[in-house]
Amino acid sequence: MLRTLYIRDYALIEELEVEFGSGLNILTGETGAGKSILIGALKMILGERADTEMIRSGARKAVVEGVFDEADTPRIRALLEANAIDPMPQLIVRREILSGQSRAFINDTPATVQLLREVAAQLIDLHGQHEHQSLLRTETHLELLDNFGSLGGLRDTYRRHYEEVARLIREREALMARRRELQEQKERYAFEIEEIDRVNPQEGEEEALEAELRILENAEQLYEATARLYELLYESENAVHDQLVLARNELQDLARIDRNFEEALQEIRSAQISVAEIAKFLQDYNARIEFNPERLEEIRARLVELELLKRKYGGTLEAVLAHRAEIGRRYELAVDFEGALERLDRQLAEAMQALSTAAQRLSAKRREVAERIEQAIVSELAVLGMPDSRFEVRFTHRPDPEGWIVIPVPGREPERYAAFTTGMDQVEFYITTNPGEPLRPLARVASGGEVSRIMLALKTILAKSDRLPILVFDEIDTGISGAIAHRVGERLHDLASYHQIIAITHLPQIAAFGDVHFLVEKVVEDGRAKTRIRRLSDEERARQVAALMSGAEVTEAALESARELIRQVAAREKVPGA
Repeated sequence: MLRTLYIRDYALIEELEVEFGSGLNILTGETGAGKSILIGALKMILGERADTEMIRSGARKAVVEGVFDEADTPRIRALLEANAIDPMPQLIVRREILSGQSRAFINDTPATVQLLREVAAQLIDLHGQHEHQSLLRTETHLELLDNFGSLGGLRDTYRRHYEEVARLIREREALMARRRELQEQKERYAFEIEEIDRVNPQEGEEEALEAELRILENAEQLYEATARLYELLYESENAVHDQLVLARNELQDLARIDRNFEEALQEIRSAQISVAEIAKFLQDYNARIEFNPERLEEIRARLVELELLKRKYGGTLEAVLAHRAEIGRRYELAVDFEGALERLDRQLAEAMQALSTAAQRLSAKRREVAERIEQAIVSELAVLGMPDSRFEVRFTHRPDPEGWIVIPVPGREPERYAAFTTGMDQVEFYITTNPGEPLRPLARVASGGEVSRIMLALKTILAKSDRLPILVFDEIDTGISGAIAHRVGERLHDLASYHQIIAITHLPQIAAFGDVHFLVEKVVEDGRAKTRIRRLSDEERARQVAALMSGAEVTEAALESARELIRQVAAREKVPGA
């Protein structure tokens, strides 16, 4: 929800901060007081184009900042993380307008206006007279339909099939693009395979050969050195092993006298054993040393072969082996290209069949949901004073000779349609509010008052499924009065059970339903006009509702009527299902 809206030096606003409530927030005030300025400021943090004309005269810059609670949704978190912005317990969105430029910030980190717009689109739907009306954008209609029908599972299933078809098509296109290359290179692949296989290099072979080469090249040195060491440790007159034995015997005698020599005795015994083991190793190693000129030349020749392969195919033996594996796959593909293409086409046909089945199942379910929406909206519009309305959800499919959606038709060629990430359906809402008039696209409905009530009707029936938590209605009461206004107030109040609502109104029947009531005023201080806003107490609220009834002069009768109207609303809240 929008917790606070802070504005400084914007048009007639010098500085103000509004703390909104969680339910239905009502804004009232005289014409020209600055209600539209508040909406304009709110649009700034929704990513609207900044107008430097709105900087308050004499100020360097205008600032608008919104603080949102409970805004850490997966979609918003993903947007922030993708732009290196740290999520915070509260989402802080700020816009600064300077002469000739504007700046945007999210959580005190510089951000693009586009990112600001994307984040705000996940939070607020602003229904004004002409702009920011998401339900008038045809691209939102399908999503609303699916949300209302809880069709997320069917959409996910369809999307998985769609991605599989897309993957196979990319694979086929890549294969076809390589067809000529594979045929042209087939002989080269065969030559390289034969050349590498003739040498038949093995993983780790080079290191093993080089180690063996070092030993053979230094066999004489190894033989003489191991013989000398063995004699020094074990065979000479003063061999190390014999000296350690003498030392051990001396320490044994000392240890029998003083136990402090026990540790030294154990150490020298260990040394004696170690020397004996080393001497045994040297003797065995010396006996195994080969003087083998034939093996030496064989290893050198083998290393030359490996070196030639390395120079030609990547610089390392690992690269040679990787190259062999890759050209082996390419050669097999070149030899059996048609077979590979046939297998891929078979997989693609099966994937398209599964996609087509999922698309038809999703489309059929959408049509069921559409019937329910049509009936509900017509009923809701009748309650809101538009009894002659007709509403229709129209489906279209785009024929495409290469389309992924293939639908069999008895007795003739199957029909093919374009597939989208959301299915095969293109959906648009159509409406007429006057008897005898044809249905027209909702996006072309011109009357501001009708637009607002249509939006309210749609939002009322879609309230539980609509993902946007904040709805703003700018003068939803245009062109209505009396009982219809009361019904609009009821619907707004009901809608506030699912969303935070901010509504600007001139009608007492609607204002009486507010959970929180703000008064927008224009005052003159130090010779300058400025807009301010304040939250009304219960008594002030009653007087404001009375003023909406009777005009500037609030009579006692009007005040009592206002109090009675507010009491009726309060009584309605206590009645279950009211």
